[in-house]
Amino acid sequence: MKKLQEFPRIPLAVLPTPIQKLENISRLLNTNVYVKRDDLTGIGLGGNKVRKLEFLLADAKRQGAEIVFTTGGAQSNHAMLTAACAKKLGLTPILILKKRGVTERKGNQLLEYLMDTDVRFMDTDSYDDIYAEMDRVGQASGKKYYKIPCGGSNAIGALGYVSCAEELLWQSSQLRLRIDHIVHATGSAGTQAGLITGLTATHSGIPLLGISVRAPREKQEHNVWRLAQQTRELLGVPGELPREAVVANSDYVGEGYGLPTEGMLEALQLLAQHEGILLDPVYSGKGMAGLIDLIRKGHFRRDENVVFIHTGGSAGLFGYRQVIADSLPS
Repeated sequence: MKKLQEFPRIPLAVLPTPIQKLENISRLLNTNVYVKRDDLTGIGLGGNKVRKLEFLLADAKRQGAEIVFTTGGAQSNHAMLTAACAKKLGLTPILILKKRGVTERKGNQLLEYLMDTDVRFMDTDSYDDIYAEMDRVGQASGKKYYKIPCGGSNAIGALGYVSCAEELLWQSSQLRLRIDHIVHATGSAGTQAGLITGLTATHSGIPLLGISVRAPREKQEHNVWRLAQQTRELLGVPGELPREAVVANSDYVGEGYGLPTEGMLEALQLLAQHEGILLDPVYSGKGMAGLIDLIRKGHFRRDENVVFIHTGGSAGLFGYRQVIADSLPS
């Protein structure tokens, strides 16, 4: 098995991110809830994508790229962080985002324009169309370009969360914290694929639960398993990942990706009001909503320690200002 040190990597994140006990939430829910603060990765407004970009942008630099493309929804935290990290490294980011009817300069889009980023929109639901447009624009530029998939979720990007799994295990040892469960929001699959690769390769025995924010359970688990297997192959981990190691729960998606749910709005309020921690409406809000509901349903024992990975994205709150404001007491 290869070591992570053998892969090109550019330090961008402030690591390790802290693990904190949510004392007030733990009392409210009568369960030990901890949070891994990957919203504090130290560039832009932080978030999990910075870990992936350390490997992805190092690969882009290795290939001599001058332009970096990526994509996502109109309020994509990944797109904003790609722009921030690329700018820091002297690369030119071009974002080609799904229009989804929202192109106002608020939330992550405001930050992208603040960073003088080339932001373009395509009225399509097909990422294949967007990747084809990247090739057209990149070839027309005459410069070497590099394409980062939605969410930075390929085997190279997933290495960022293999590293996070190792970091978590090291921290738990330093803190003498027994981790019984890890829970996080799962979407484009890279975070969960990297975590499960790291956790299984080290034989940690810690179960990982992804709360899906868009796909049905079977599809989400398949996407994660496939990417985790590709990540294992990149690292040279022997054998095939057991299919049952990948677990996702899609009960908290609601009407669709990026669409608010009552549980998400409650989770935003609980964490803000009791812990001073800001979640985002698309990923961590729905992930925490799932965790809260599962605790209430007795999914976890009272004496177990549950670590929630906060994947960041708080700038998205300002893209959902009216929905959030309407959910608050008048």
